[in-house]
Amino acid sequence: MADVKPRIKLEKKQAKKGDLVEVKALVSHVMETGLRKDSSGNIIPRKIINKFTCTVNGKQVFAADFEPAISANPYIQFKFRAQESGPVVLTWMDDDGTKIVGEESITVI
Repeated sequence: MADVKPRIKLEKKQAKKGDLVEVKALVSHVMETGLRKDSSGNIIPRKIINKFTCTVNGKQVFAADFEPAISANPYIQFKFRAQESGPVVLTWMDDDGTKIVGEESITVI
């Protein structure tokens, strides 16, 4: 999973200070709940993304905790207020500690 490249779209790559910037992101992940069984009747172990964070220039601007009810390949959309230029880093954390990280940049004028 660590080599998964999420799809990220920033509404604005350049914004005025104080503008709201919309982020849309999609990541490929099975989001296995731990409730299903395989063809042999064995329970498929739980493997879900349980934490999502977004930082801009190292400062957290959004975070979410996910539960097993989230669908496979989760899509997330949110807004943050542009304060400074820098990297916009989105991080998804899995049950086993695996991180999926995607990055874009924003310039604040």
